[in-house]
Amino acid sequence: MKADILTIFPGFFRGPLEHGITRRACEAGLVTIRIHDLREFAHDNHRTVDDRPFGGGEGMVLKPEPLFEGLESLGVASREDRVAGRVAQSVILLSAQGQRFNQRVAAELAALDRMVLICGRYEGVDERVADFLADRELSIGDYVLSGGEMAAAVVIEAVTRLLPGAVGNEASTRQESFTQHQEPADPAAANRESGKSVAPSSTCSSGGLLDYPHYTRPAEFRGMAVPEVLVSGNHEEIRRWRRQRALEKTLRNRPDLLEGAELSAEDSTFLVHIKKDDH
Repeated sequence: MKADILTIFPGFFRGPLEHGITRRACEAGLVTIRIHDLREFAHDNHRTVDDRPFGGGEGMVLKPEPLFEGLESLGVASREDRVAGRVAQSVILLSAQGQRFNQRVAAELAALDRMVLICGRYEGVDERVADFLADRELSIGDYVLSGGEMAAAVVIEAVTRLLPGAVGNEASTRQESFTQHQEPADPAAANRESGKSVAPSSTCSSGGLLDYPHYTRPAEFRGMAVPEVLVSGNHEEIRRWRRQRALEKTLRNRPDLLEGAELSAEDSTFLVHIKKDDH
């Protein structure tokens, strides 16, 4: 994948892109990330990229000229081809007014050949950028940042780790919070059908909910013990425990994720039970 970032603060990305999975993915050639200084496309003496808003109001607004020229210099496919799906490319405006970025959107972007991230700044971005240049707007949450650089780093990280080969154990990206992938009801049978060696599995996917709790050694720390079921060796009981704890955590922290979720009869019965206990 190729990823381009248009920003007035190119130095911001020296930190976020030089660590962890993103750095390793770049070194392995899985992703190529290029940072472009928006001021390079402003041609007055002061390299001006913003101006006062028409109609009055507070703050300054990013001008359209540098953004359009900057994108055109990258050789990206036309907006019409991108919107129609004729090319696997996307130009994304990072904005508080955008669609909320989530794991599903990250997976969509990970399937692309190229994406361009436009970092907003100041009071906003000239709306002609959203209407005629970008093919989508994204927001990383219901709050306001001073600019889109932090949001761009979040999107890059979330998308890069979903690229094949970026994470050492690719199964881990299918079994974490928010991921819609569902594990088969009978993993051993699925292994037999696929021709793989049959091995017991104690891992359950989140199915779009929050992940289950994780523990590691030591088994007891300052009087706090790991749940006995996790050291029992009973893989089916471990799977059931993990699923129930994931349901509990989702109900407590993100009950909105339960709406429309595909829940089994056992899941639904368990949720009814813990809701009664809470009252």
